[in-house]
Amino acid sequence: MNDTTVSMIQAKRDPTLKAIVQKRIPLFYSQGADATSDRPAHVRAGSSLSWLGDKLALIQDDANFLVFIDPESLTIEAITLAAGEAGARQFDDLRGNKRFKLDLEACTTVPTPSGDLFLAFGSGSTTQREQILMVQASNPSNPELKQASALYAQLRACTSFSGSELNIEGAIFRDGQLRLFNRGNGKPNNNRVPVNATVDLDWNSFSAYLDTPEHHQPPALQNVCQYDLGKLHELSLSFTDAIATQKGIIFSAAAEDSPDVTSDGRVTGSVLGILDANPRWIELRAPDGSLFTGKVEGVCAFRNEENRSWIVIDADDPMLPCELCEIEFIAA
Repeated sequence: MNDTTVSMIQAKRDPTLKAIVQKRIPLFYSQGADATSDRPAHVRAGSSLSWLGDKLALIQDDANFLVFIDPESLTIEAITLAAGEAGARQFDDLRGNKRFKLDLEACTTVPTPSGDLFLAFGSGSTTQREQILMVQASNPSNPELKQASALYAQLRACTSFSGSELNIEGAIFRDGQLRLFNRGNGKPNNNRVPVNATVDLDWNSFSAYLDTPEHHQPPALQNVCQYDLGKLHELSLSFTDAIATQKGIIFSAAAEDSPDVTSDGRVTGSVLGILDANPRWIELRAPDGSLFTGKVEGVCAFRNEENRSWIVIDADDPMLPCELCEIEFIAA
């Protein structure tokens, strides 16, 4: 699509919503650490999650391991992804290799004639981070990474979606469309400002491109929408994930003082919200009513319990496990 001006949609705080963190579970691999594959004992930086079969599939932005969580037994299995620079599968400032990470930040599960397909997207915040992870439900131990530079170039060039810096942080599949969410936490660049935005891709066209990106053009970008999510404790909110549910699209957003899309910053809290005809959100709180200040990176609805959701939070510390949290999320 041509880069054109689009309308800005306001999402406001709605005190009739409720989002309470009921349980926090630090995530450790059931197999323990494995030095030969550069795997630590803990799940480092969970960035998005989606159902694949009866397991929660969780991706990490700075470790090359796909994680499967059994929510009943809390068994946590690691699927090893390809090694990166110098054989590493962990990437951070302590090692000085953060620039080489896959930066998988968004995932979704798509029903297909051959079974469910799990997709995880690199953020695109640098040209190193333009790969898409594919996992078939019928063969989850055989993940495949596809280079998708042409798609990311198209997303970056559409500045009504990407704003000043591209940073894909959410993905959903709904009604034959794949929707991507850009996180507006970048720095101003070339007279452009960061934007929270969504864009739709026709699934059939996207699937053909993903199968053979060397022979197909990426699908046309459709229906770009920008969002003003407001502020939480003086910091602007920006998308961190989304999930399609029967209630509508539930999104997570964090208030983070990050200087650009590749750097972490101070977090004052996170929110859950709904994108429908009346976009709205509420901040997460602890059971005692105090503000929950964790950084929500991923969200996934419970099955068969409409007022329960999972979130994953990340302390942005490679030495600490990320946490899976059970949330009571009630929308009027």
